[in-house]
Amino acid sequence: MNRPRPEPVQVIKQRRDGALKALVEGVPYIRFMGIDFTRRGDELTATMAYDEKLIGNPMLPALHGGATAAFLEVTAIIELSWTMLWDDIEAGRIDPQAVDRSHLPRLPKTIDFTVDYLRTGLPRDAYARARVNRSGRRYASVHVEGWQDNQARPFAQATGHFLMPARDG
Repeated sequence: MNRPRPEPVQVIKQRRDGALKALVEGVPYIRFMGIDFTRRGDELTATMAYDEKLIGNPMLPALHGGATAAFLEVTAIIELSWTMLWDDIEAGRIDPQAVDRSHLPRLPKTIDFTVDYLRTGLPRDAYARARVNRSGRRYASVHVEGWQDNQARPFAQATGHFLMPARDG
């Protein structure tokens, strides 16, 4: 019995990175906010690059609370979407090469999103990671933490509940 040769790991990584890139580029607001995502295995880290337009109080200066909330919410939504997409890719239901801007999965819709502002967001890059607490067919709960210099000292955290899109098939 002849089994096909497995693809090189680098090829698989490039396809997954391409699928993540297509997912992120499918939301123009993410680019406007200067948010980027890096992937290590199935873990995503969001980075919001510092930009003067993100400052809410120029006297301090401090990041605008709306920019912080948007950053955390985008991180949660992309984490949920990537988790669904990753599962479908791993199960062979979706070919990662087929994921492009014209064939993106639908994004979860926010039911509610509560942000805790723990300290002033300084005028520098910010990072965030989301943890999916529960994800079912219809509903998901996510916790997000955002930090700047020290991951152990978050400047904001959030909890969100989302309506999950129907899966095909």
